[in-house]
Formats: sequence, C-alpha cells, structure tokens
Amino acid sequence: MHQQYGSKFIDVEEACPYLPDRLAVLPFYLTDFRSDPASFDQALSEGVRRSGIFIYHTDCPGCNACEAIRIPVDEFQPRRRHRRVLKKGEEQLRVVIGEPMVDSQRLELYNRHKMGRGLGEPGTEIDLRSLKEFLGITCCDSREFRYYCGEELVGVAIADIGQETMSAVYCYFDSQRSDLGIGNFSVLKQIETCREWGLKYLYLGFYVAGNEHMRYKASYLPHERRIDGEWVRFD
Repeated sequence: MHQQYGSKFIDVEEACPYLPDRLAVLPFYLTDFRSDPASFDQALSEGVRRSGIFIYHTDCPGCNACEAIRIPVDEFQPRRRHRRVLKKGEEQLRVVIGEPMVDSQRLELYNRHKMGRGLGEPGTEIDLRSLKEFLGITCCDSREFRYYCGEELVGVAIADIGQETMSAVYCYFDSQRSDLGIGNFSVLKQIETCREWGLKYLYLGFYVAGNEHMRYKASYLPHERRIDGEWVRFD
C-alpha cells in the first residue's frame, strides 16, 4: 500500500509505457521533497519514481510486471563486462556533475538517442519545453552527470539525491557511440559516486523482465527488487 505523497494530479488508465498491448495506471502526485530528503528516501523504498515535478508509482490492475530495483552500493561486485566498460569509459570519457540543464544541444542529443534506440517513431521527437518538463525541473535534489568525449557532449544522465539514496532518473546518449557503453558506464559512475557521497542505495527505476531495454538492470549484483511490497535480494 502506498501512502499519499501530496496532491494527486492524475490517475487514469493509459497505454503501458513498458509492455505492448497492456494498460497501465500510474498515479501522479504533486509534491516537493527538496527540504525533506529522508521522506524522499522513504518514497523510493515504496517503489516511487519521479518525472519532472511529479512522482508516480504503478497501480495497474491485474499486472505486477514492474519491480522497483536498487543496488546496495557497498556490496556491489562488478562483473568482467562491467570492468571492461568502466576501463574504456574512464579512458575516453570525461565526467562532470552539475545542476540539470536544458538547451538545444541536449534536446538534439535526446531526440537522437530516442530515434537511434528505437524508443519512438519519426515525428515523435520532443521540444525544449517537453524536455524541461521531463528532466529540467524537479521536486527534489537532482544532479546531472555529463559525459564528454573530448569537448563533445555524448551523454547525459539525471539522478535524484535523497538523504541516503540516489535514484537514476534517465540517461540519454549518442546512439552512434554505442561502443562506449555510456548507459552502463553511467550506472557504474553513479555507484562510484554513491560510495564517495556516503549513500546506501542506487535505485535504477523499474525492472521489467519483458522489456528488452530494462533487462540489463538485473546484471548488477547483488541487487534487490520490490516484489509484492517486499524487497527481495538477488545474488
């Protein structure tokens, strides 16, 4: 059972964003955690996600495919492929952490990622206002991880910070630079940053076994998944 997180903004049945031919109910709430990071930690532990100034959770009738997933960062053990990604990324990428930004450069990168990764059809590109509403404004303490190859911005990841947690919100990157494994590199750098900042968990959003874009999350071990309201460990 989810607690009430503030004013409910929307709660309607819509096409599932994760699995085809299914309907989803994602209640959205208008709230503000910027002065209360401990409450943000609690919300994350209950399976909540953030989009812009709203938070939401799944409440889909007859479906429990979405499992919140988190990594206990002090126990994480990188696998061989993770070590390869980290080594290559650290050799070729420069990481800068700052405040979330929205500009034409990021918009172009976001839309290229969306089309290049098959996450949308031509004509579904977003505009600056939509990018700002999604990633540029927030209801908690958020950071932007910027990944540069030389002077070129090739990847951006947004993460939220609680009192003891970090939540990976979204990562977009130049799909033509798939050789760099920027998505996985970003997760590994966020794990590293959690350790440096004394945070306990990195939340990776939802794990959905039937969604090919989300399966990679299960490769980070050990991890915990929220199943039937309880966190279950996977080694």
